[in-house]
Amino acid sequence: MEATLEERLVEGRRALWAEREGREDELAALSAHLSAATARWLELVWEIHEQGDSPDLARFLPYRCGITGREAREYLRVAEALRELPAIRAAFGRGELTFTKVRALTRVAAASSEGSLLELAGVLTASQLERALRAFRRVAVEAARDVHELEYVDYYLDEEGTV
Repeated sequence: MEATLEERLVEGRRALWAEREGREDELAALSAHLSAATARWLELVWEIHEQGDSPDLARFLPYRCGITGREAREYLRVAEALRELPAIRAAFGRGELTFTKVRALTRVAAASSEGSLLELAGVLTASQLERALRAFRRVAVEAARDVHELEYVDYYLDEEGTV
């Protein structure tokens, strides 16, 4: 029995959808591979830094890896920060976080806040995460100012010399 025109159209749409979905899946998988490779690259950069193999790594990386000096300094900053953030480092190494998200997280994360920030990174896009972390930094700075003002101590000497 021959398929009707409508059945052939539906089947054609399904095939196109499956092809499109396959490309999207491949794109997501390759993105995860790039993130994992970047994490490994940062580990190697930090190992070279730690071993002192290159006295000026911020100049060596642009020369050897074709990046700008500014990028090299940012990569070094992130690599150093990741030493203190094992959960973020592990998620990055598995390809669960992009470099953009990791870069933003390393600006504010501490060992005590790493878990909650990692959860936040899992549900937000990179741009949403950067906006949220900018707000987080502002709140943290304001809280630090408040604490500093409360810790202020003043003294004076009265006429009898008492403090």
